[in-house]
Amino acid sequence: MALTFDGGSSDAAVPSILQTLRRENVPATFFVTGDFARRYPASVSRIVAAGHRVGNHSDRHLEYPTLTNAQIKMDLARAETAISSASGKQAKPLFRFPYGARTTADIAVVNDVGYVPVRWTVDTLGWKGTSGGITAATVRDRVLDAARPGEIVLMHVGANPDDGTTLDADALPGVIEQLRSSGYEFVTLDALLG
Repeated sequence: MALTFDGGSSDAAVPSILQTLRRENVPATFFVTGDFARRYPASVSRIVAAGHRVGNHSDRHLEYPTLTNAQIKMDLARAETAISSASGKQAKPLFRFPYGARTTADIAVVNDVGYVPVRWTVDTLGWKGTSGGITAATVRDRVLDAARPGEIVLMHVGANPDDGTTLDADALPGVIEQLRSSGYEFVTLDALLG
């Protein structure tokens, strides 16, 4: 099973998430935008220093189906530059489409410039926050209810902009504990996809 975290709007939960992953000795993959890497370079650096993998999540989190092929290529390159600068590592080949929105043409453009798009098998919906009717228990239950070998969990490192909650970070210790007690092991996407 692979835990993945998207970073675009804020880095509010990065310290808590990294602390939990370190304590539990769990690897993860973080998809960050170029904008995130420019605003929070220290967080991106800490993620990589902690031994986690970073992937490209676009530069400005725009919906790729609304962009031209040239705009997609430029967006990917700007993000790669920002992520590499902040982390000292390449994000390639891992890429996650903003909102998961993509067409077969978008996938072809992303592939042509050396990326492998990665979706998820369960979204915790923690990003909706308590103002969106979600709780840390909801996050945990969504992951556990969907648990299957090879699962890719989508979580977020930011705080909900309306209520400031970081439900994915709050639920993470319980998610790891419950999945381990069910016999699951945690790997990076490189290991899962390799």
